Amino acid sequence: MPLTRRQFLASTAAFTVAPKASLASTTPVIEATTGRLQLIDAEFGDYPETEVWGYSGSVPGPLLRYTQGDTLKQELLNSLPSPTAIHWHGIRVPNAMDGVPGMTQDAVPTGDRFHYEFPLKDAGTYWYHSHNQSTEQVARGLYGVVVVEETNAPDVDHDIVVVLDDWRLSDEAQITDDFNAMHDWTHAGRLGNYIHAQLSEQPESVPENARLRLRFVNVATDRVITVSVQGGAGKLVARDGMPLETPEPLDAMPFGPAERADLIIDAQANEASALQIVLHEGDTGYLLKEIPISGTQPARAAIEPLPTNPMPRLSDLTNSLTVPLHMEGGAMGGLREATYEGEKLDVRSLVDKGQVWAFNGQAGLSDTPLVEVAQGQIVRIPMQNDTSFPHAMHLHGTHFQEVLPDGSFGPLKDTLLMQPRETREIAFIAGAPGKWLMHCHMLSHAGAGMRTWIKVV
Repeated sequence: MPLTRRQFLASTAAFTVAPKASLASTTPVIEATTGRLQLIDAEFGDYPETEVWGYSGSVPGPLLRYTQGDTLKQELLNSLPSPTAIHWHGIRVPNAMDGVPGMTQDAVPTGDRFHYEFPLKDAGTYWYHSHNQSTEQVARGLYGVVVVEETNAPDVDHDIVVVLDDWRLSDEAQITDDFNAMHDWTHAGRLGNYIHAQLSEQPESVPENARLRLRFVNVATDRVITVSVQGGAGKLVARDGMPLETPEPLDAMPFGPAERADLIIDAQANEASALQIVLHEGDTGYLLKEIPISGTQPARAAIEPLPTNPMPRLSDLTNSLTVPLHMEGGAMGGLREATYEGEKLDVRSLVDKGQVWAFNGQAGLSDTPLVEVAQGQIVRIPMQNDTSFPHAMHLHGTHFQEVLPDGSFGPLKDTLLMQPRETREIAFIAGAPGKWLMHCHMLSHAGAGMRTWIKVV
């Protein structure tokens, strides 16, 4: 496979903001604000700074590190020109802390605040992002990563978060203002022209046999991003924050929007003398980031599974409740009609309202949940993707497991990438009471109709 550099490589993206008065709060504050950052390095041309929205002066926002059992306390201060909120993706939170305007809280107006506080039950790699007008707000930079470390974390030389993103930029390096383009809604979503990786730490070099934990997070609005790591040997040890019972061999990894994976890898001498993160597009590999390998150190012991989390796993499906989910819409076989806001509409009316996708004949949220269940109930959702595009299905509030063809269960996940015309099934144990959103994490698809919810009582 040929390996080349992409046209641009990104640097660390801190941005400049106007100075503000000190914030009188004993709780750490995450400020959602506008700013400018040098997204494209000067070595690739004389590009101006890019206008972005971000958290507390950076894109991604501050890396929030905790230890399992801690309590997260963060106060959102909204200094944006529009309302916003924070969703804590993949973390088991009380329903009132889930950050979904119109369902679990009101959107936070400009100049106002909202206090988030909840225990961190599970170790792992999670992230936070806007869940209000998210097709635009995430695309402008409103996201960050939460790392919850194990109380007995594996011994590594470097623990590095790798944020994968996809920006749609103009020739002047500005985010294009076309967040509601009909072609995006009806096709694969808002795909950018600048894919890059940002590392929370980038060592100048590492010796051979250095052990690294790489925490990959795809924060792209809509793009599936496939990467591999070259120049090392190791294992994939966690998906979507949850440890794998048996670590998996390394291979090219396709990440749907919002999916994560943790790797533990030992640097090994190679022709490039570097540990490389490579983007795969067709038959070509593009170098996103590399860490030079220099010197050597003693080899480590074998990579062991991560400590388990207290998230309950399925053992059987006795007394489960089955609720099918049929996905339809989009280009090349779209909706003829669907119910929207209590009214059955034809395709022209749906397009006029920007609703071009549906679950079970329902475009957008209805007043009635997909299912209402008691806490502890096992729920099975066979999902049929009857469309021409992939969808990254995300469930709020808990993790699920895929029900495999042989009747066994896949790993715990909170987001599942489904391919066109594919049928798969997930199952989960209903967790905390409340209204929990379920949607496609191609955010353009969610905004254009692919949303439902589950009520736990």
